[in-house]
Amino acid sequence: MKLIEADRDTLLKPLQTVTGIVERRHTLPILSNVLIERKQENISFIATDLEIQITTSTTDDGKADEEYSVTVAAKKLQDILRALPEKVQVTLETSDSRLQAKAGKSRFNLQTLPAEDFPKFPESNEPQGTVKVQQKELKHLLSMVQYAMAHQDIRYYLNGLLLLLENNQLKVVATDGHRLAFALMMLETPLEKKEVILPRKVVLELSRLLNETEEPVTIEVLQNQVRFTFSNVVLVSKVVDGKFPDYNRVIPAGYQKQFDINRLLLLQTLQRAAILSNEKFRGVRLILTTDNLRIVCNNSEQEEAQEELELQYDGEGLDIGFNITYLLDVLNNTASETVTCAFGDANSSALITIPGNDSFKYVVMPMRI
Repeated sequence: MKLIEADRDTLLKPLQTVTGIVERRHTLPILSNVLIERKQENISFIATDLEIQITTSTTDDGKADEEYSVTVAAKKLQDILRALPEKVQVTLETSDSRLQAKAGKSRFNLQTLPAEDFPKFPESNEPQGTVKVQQKELKHLLSMVQYAMAHQDIRYYLNGLLLLLENNQLKVVATDGHRLAFALMMLETPLEKKEVILPRKVVLELSRLLNETEEPVTIEVLQNQVRFTFSNVVLVSKVVDGKFPDYNRVIPAGYQKQFDINRLLLLQTLQRAAILSNEKFRGVRLILTTDNLRIVCNNSEQEEAQEELELQYDGEGLDIGFNITYLLDVLNNTASETVTCAFGDANSSALITIPGNDSFKYVVMPMRI
C-alpha cells in the first residue's frame, strides 16, 4: 500500500525534529520507532521515550490509498533519507509488516511494528496555566541557565530545570549543588503561580528545536505534564516529581567586595590559565587586591599559569578558589559586554550578575585549593 510520495526534505525535516529523543537501543523495541500517521493530506510523525513525546506534521497533496498508521525504526529511516540525494522523490509503501522506501533505483526494506502498540501519551486535560512568549526569548532564557543543570545526580530533581510562572514573570533556575543559575523574563499579563521541574532531556531538546524568531511558543502547565507548542511542533513532557531547592536562600545579597570587568577579557584570560589547571579538580585561585586581579592555576606536574588583570577595585583583599569550569560556563553563556563579580569572604559563594540587569544571577560555591 502506498503511504506517501514526496521529496526527500519534506520527509527528512519532520523526522529530524522528532528523532532527537529516540534511543537506538531500548528495552522496549517500539520506543526506537517513529509513529507515522496519515489522515487525508496530513501526515504526523510522533516519537516518545515514555517521558517526552514530540509530534510534528507535514502535508502531502498526493492521493493516499487510505488513512493509515505505521511504526518504523526512526534513526534508520532518518539515516536512509539523509544519504539520498537532495530533491529526490521518495515513496513509502507498506506490505506485510515491512516499509519500503523507494527513491530512483534505490530500494530499502525496513521492518515495522504494529501502530496500536505505540505508547502515545493520552490526550491531556485542560491546562492549569498558559503563557505565550517569543521562541527566541525562551531559547535565550534557557541558554542562560541550562549549563548549570546536574547530570546523573542521585538527587534526581537537580537533573532538570525549575520553570516558574509567578505574577508577570517567567523564571528558570538550574543548579547542580555546586553552582546555581537564575534568569527571568517579564510577561505582559500576570499569572497564577505555577512551578514545575522539567527533565534535563526536555530542556536540551527545546534548545535544539526552538528558532531564533519572534514566532510564539505556547507553554501549558497540565496535570503532571507541560506542553510546548511552536512551529508545527508539539512537545509534551512529564514533570520531575520532587522539591526543588529554595533558590532565594542560595542567592547572596549585600556583598561589599565587587568589581565590573569585561566579560570577553575575563573569559579569554581564564581559558589560557585553564590549560595548566589540574585535570581532575580544575581549580583556579582568584587573588583580588587594589585595582588588580591575579589568576593562578597549577597542576600535579608542578606547572603553573599566572595572569593579571587591571580593574577598578578599592576594597579588602581576597584569596579564593573555584572550579574554573563553572566560571567558564557562565562567561561562555552570557552575552553581555560586562559582568559584575561580587564576593563575601574566602568561604562564601560568589555572585556573578550583569550590570544594571536584575534578570540574571549566577552563584558559584568556592573550593579549597
